Amino acid sequence: GSTVSESVVTGEVGQDVTVPCHYNVQNKNGITSMCWGRDKCPSSKCSRPIIWTDGWRVTKQHSSRYQLKGDLQMGDVSLTIVSATEADSGTYCCRVELPGWFNDQLINYQVVVKKARISTASPHTYTSEQTSAPGSTSESSFIVTRTWPAVSASEAPQTVSTPCSGPSDCLDVSANLQNTSVSLPSQQHPEGGLYIGIGSCAALLLILILALFLT
Repeated sequence: GSTVSESVVTGEVGQDVTVPCHYNVQNKNGITSMCWGRDKCPSSKCSRPIIWTDGWRVTKQHSSRYQLKGDLQMGDVSLTIVSATEADSGTYCCRVELPGWFNDQLINYQVVVKKARISTASPHTYTSEQTSAPGSTSESSFIVTRTWPAVSASEAPQTVSTPCSGPSDCLDVSANLQNTSVSLPSQQHPEGGLYIGIGSCAALLLILILALFLT
């Protein structure tokens, strides 16, 4: 009589899942028909059939996702579920129709399709440097260093150490800076003119004394 066995096949979502099923073929006369169904094997045929073969080729197919990729003439009638989903989980029946009463080969499979495992650690770690805390008053920025030519104290601009407290203070500071920049050039090198005047007078006196001696 027919014998029924049951096995478990597991797979992952998105992958092809193959449910194995074989029968013994001694010669071409041993090639026979079979079917796959989405339920436990009944007393005859397949419940909720999804694919059929006469032993030589696929004769009927419920969906292109169900395929028989094995060598049918060698008895390989394994079922391949293409791009399996969680909905493909359940009981499958492989029924090989052998001659004689109650001689069919029956195998029930429990197919379990699970989601792929996701690692808790990311394979790529991206780090970023935060230079200032969110909400802080200071923020990091690019520092640009500029070198200015040296200037004399008289040419250096005046700096104000404290900010203006009002519009009148800012006007007074601006006026002082303008007065300073205008008055400075008139005070440069006062001693030079004095030395030149004294030298000229001494030269004139020397010329007069020589003239007196000569006369």
